[in-house]
Amino acid sequence: MAKDSFLAVVNPVAGGGRCRKLVGPVLEQLRGAGIALEVAETTSPGQGIELARDAYRRGYRRFIAVGGDGTSYEIVNGLFPEALGGEPPTLAFLPLGTGNSFLREFSDRGVEFAMEALLAHRSQPCDVLRLAHKDGVIHYINLLSVGFTADVATLRARRFSGWGELGYQSAIFICLARFRRRPFPLRVDDDKQIDHRPCLFLTFNNSKFTGGTMMIAPKAAVNDGLIEFVRWGPIGRVGLIRNLPTLYDGTHIEHPLAERREAKRIEFHLPAPVDVMVDGEVLTLHCETLDVLPSALQVVV
Repeated sequence: MAKDSFLAVVNPVAGGGRCRKLVGPVLEQLRGAGIALEVAETTSPGQGIELARDAYRRGYRRFIAVGGDGTSYEIVNGLFPEALGGEPPTLAFLPLGTGNSFLREFSDRGVEFAMEALLAHRSQPCDVLRLAHKDGVIHYINLLSVGFTADVATLRARRFSGWGELGYQSAIFICLARFRRRPFPLRVDDDKQIDHRPCLFLTFNNSKFTGGTMMIAPKAAVNDGLIEFVRWGPIGRVGLIRNLPTLYDGTHIEHPLAERREAKRIEFHLPAPVDVMVDGEVLTLHCETLDVLPSALQVVV
């Protein structure tokens, strides 16, 4: 029965087609070890949302994201908000794409670790973050960012897709040349004032990593019921270049212009839509509110 099987949602073009080459043997290994699963392949961006939503309505409660961060993002948005109020669905990962920043929270061994977790039937609760914007609602489990980090992700998606780590590095240095520091007005929890201060970037995190190896939120925890909010103020271009390595080991939050805090709700006061990077996807949204759905998902890690 559907409820006893995993639905593996496969993005065959993830990792520049790497996923298509590797997926068959990996899934057969799982089947050989007694994991019941069905397979659905995506053929276009966004199709994973519909596949997961339809499967949930047909009784599936366990899913495997086979691809990169974008595949798990689509599954999460197919499951929510429909899964709210019921038994938390389960999401496992087979990172056969460019990368899986969320999984790095638990291990840097990628597919090997993901397979071990599946075979050992390991899982734990995970919060889901919910962003309401003027045209709807999205859900995510890793992070959302605006400012420099979103500019890098946008450029990488538009010009360096499939380049892997080199694509991130190239986008970083091009964005350094353009370099914009600007305000993203918002209110955190019950703060009396709206924060209009200019900044380099803001991130709203559930887990620690982005871009595969960048530890943007070193103090984030996936099941604490909180948003880990990281802000880096108007640092200069030279200062950022000097401090780029600290974005990879998490020590950037010790910089005098950096701040971090835990929050339950963010209220945006943006005058217009902005580019955002959410779990590896690049969108342009007029953000309104952000909050947390505590332990709404089980993740296999």
